[in-house]
Amino acid sequence: MTIMKNLFFYSFLYLVTIHVTASALQTYIVQLHPHGVTSSSFTSKAQWHLSFIEQAVPLDDDPSSRLLYSYHSAMEGFAAQLSETELQFLQKLPDVIAIRPDQLFQLHTTYSYKFLGLSPTSSGAWYKSGFGRGTIIGVLDTGVWPESPSFDDSGMPAVPKKWRGICQEGQEFNSSNCNRKLIGARFFTKGHRVASTPSSANIFQEYVSPRDSHGHGTHTSSTAGGASVPLASVLGNGAGVARGMAPGAHIAIYKVCWIYGCYSSDILAAMDVAIRDGVDILSLSLGGFPLPLFADTIAIGSFRATEHGILVVCAAGNNGPIQSSVANEAPWIATIGASTLNRRFPAVVKMGNGELLYGESLYPGNHFPSAGKKLELVYVTEGDKDKGSEFCFEESLPRAIVEGKMVVCDRGVNGRAEKGQVVKESGGAAMILTNTEINLEEDSVDVHVLPATLIGFSESVRLKAYLNSTRNPTARILFGGTVIGRSRAPAVAQFSARGPSLSNPSILKPDVIAPGVNIIAAWPQNLGPSGLPEDSRRVNFTVMSGTSMACPHVSGITALIRSAYPKWSPAAVKSAIVTTADATDRSGHPIMDGNKPAGLFAIGAGHVNPERAINPGLIYDIRPEDYVTHLCTLGYTRSEIFTITHRNVSCRELLQMSRDFSLNYPSISVTLRHGMMRKMIKRRLTNVGRPDSIYSVEVKAPEGVRVRVKPRRLVFKHINESLSYRIWFVSSKRSENMRVSFTQGHLTWVHSPNGQYRVRSPISVTWKYK
Repeated sequence: MTIMKNLFFYSFLYLVTIHVTASALQTYIVQLHPHGVTSSSFTSKAQWHLSFIEQAVPLDDDPSSRLLYSYHSAMEGFAAQLSETELQFLQKLPDVIAIRPDQLFQLHTTYSYKFLGLSPTSSGAWYKSGFGRGTIIGVLDTGVWPESPSFDDSGMPAVPKKWRGICQEGQEFNSSNCNRKLIGARFFTKGHRVASTPSSANIFQEYVSPRDSHGHGTHTSSTAGGASVPLASVLGNGAGVARGMAPGAHIAIYKVCWIYGCYSSDILAAMDVAIRDGVDILSLSLGGFPLPLFADTIAIGSFRATEHGILVVCAAGNNGPIQSSVANEAPWIATIGASTLNRRFPAVVKMGNGELLYGESLYPGNHFPSAGKKLELVYVTEGDKDKGSEFCFEESLPRAIVEGKMVVCDRGVNGRAEKGQVVKESGGAAMILTNTEINLEEDSVDVHVLPATLIGFSESVRLKAYLNSTRNPTARILFGGTVIGRSRAPAVAQFSARGPSLSNPSILKPDVIAPGVNIIAAWPQNLGPSGLPEDSRRVNFTVMSGTSMACPHVSGITALIRSAYPKWSPAAVKSAIVTTADATDRSGHPIMDGNKPAGLFAIGAGHVNPERAINPGLIYDIRPEDYVTHLCTLGYTRSEIFTITHRNVSCRELLQMSRDFSLNYPSISVTLRHGMMRKMIKRRLTNVGRPDSIYSVEVKAPEGVRVRVKPRRLVFKHINESLSYRIWFVSSKRSENMRVSFTQGHLTWVHSPNGQYRVRSPISVTWKYK
């Protein structure tokens, strides 16, 4: 994580949009020699870059306030605000190669669609799918704020004839709140109501209707299928056009989550109704810990949905980076982990000793010059330890100590934005939120209620060292607005849940990752952008992070594929997403997980790529009865299988009829148990690309395993023709010192002669010795 942190620090070192009164200043990009002779005099590239500005600007000016970026990957150099005289001076300095004026580019709000390559061109996924028109995305969540501009139905087609749902009326919600975009809404509260205590009713305003009291459902549903909204922003940050992944799709809301969470009884009731209503996709940004499939309500309900041709997309969970923490593990579910974007919201801490700490925030401090003023710094750790002052718990901060000061709060236990509210109520003027070792460098930002920033763990160690080094510590926060394209992405989110699957290690989970960090999407007007009841600000959009945000990205992409190929099965759609996922980041390097390349248990097949998924070439299809046979191979009993599938089967007979059965999953996960040196599995591919197509296999064998594929060429004569192949895994590993060890590789079928299609399956091999 340290390597990535330093990259972010130097790449963004501080985009400060403090308004410089000298109107003659202009932004320039100063390119330096990568092996500059003057660099050896400085301990860091950032200091070296800053030294050029120090030489150029007047003595009474602050050089650091001029520095916008410090680059050292794409190029060596920096961006700064300079006058014409300063520009001419810099041009004469040694190691300066070139100086170029900055160029204006348009920014976007739900920027993730642009990051994923979605563009309304004649060759793109949006165009091919009609922006998802005709599909219905059912979202199980906290409800919806129907007045949000993301649910405007201008330009939407008529409600599909297959739709059988309703617009259920309730508190502050009537049938007129639905339209051609938001075609249906229901709420399910019985399970929650009977489980809640009567005294809890007035703690938080709940609408007993589909109306969203919390914002989560409005956010996720607009991410999946929100309409285009121009001039959107979060108090000026992330300004641009907001769009869902499938802006032409219809949305149906099923409110199943309330103040204390989402009860399985309500969830199952919603899934039950949604199947009858006629949805094409079910999006569930919810779940818990891993459960056996027969004990998992979501797994059971989604199997039924799959039988009806509905693809169920679920969040992997936020319990990462703990191993085997992934939830929603059923093979008929698309399980989605979270990744980062290359969009940042820098809010750099400048300590009194002149050192800079990279942080991020969506507090709109760049619009309020006073937000960046120097303040005394305080970290309350003395006194009653039970009060949790270091975490900034309610009533833990003495006003006499924190009033008018910048307060350091450790992350953990209570909410990030909530800590800022506590600081504000205690008289504090600003906050630095510090990651602990648990969160490392994870950077989920918030729209804080006072000037505040979040810094990573390594930066927090430096901050606390500074606090202990002086009697009068001071700091100021320099807010940099929105920055795009200066960081390496995507990377795995620290919180994203990891495999291997506890209940079903023969299936690789999560399936893929998708944008889930600092996602901007629609927000209800009953809440401030921080989500706190005390926040009186009102916005149409705010930022959230979690696999909850990653899930609707894939739900929307699923709608695009379903719209383009309405007869495809749920497994075919999922295969298109899995086999076209990216294993590298935007720079062509491996996707990172902290400071190391990400493994398959973090990213599955990789990062979703909608532009490739809309035209996959080949797909791995699965029938519902294949899942039943698969459950038999896991050793499930007749009653357990019946619980999931409602099919009374004899596994003995099924497995005799299907010798050497292996589920036709688009990713490959093999377990070699004690004494087992080889294993064979089968797969079947269906041609959905071009007739008369030839594919050749490429294999990157996992370390310690020899892989043999037969045949090595697949010759398809027709569209929808299916051909099978076999893979033999032979272990060359004989050491049994560990209980479990893992290795990974991949298998790719490449279309000849020009490689237009690359159908890639990740391979995971696990040895279990004891």
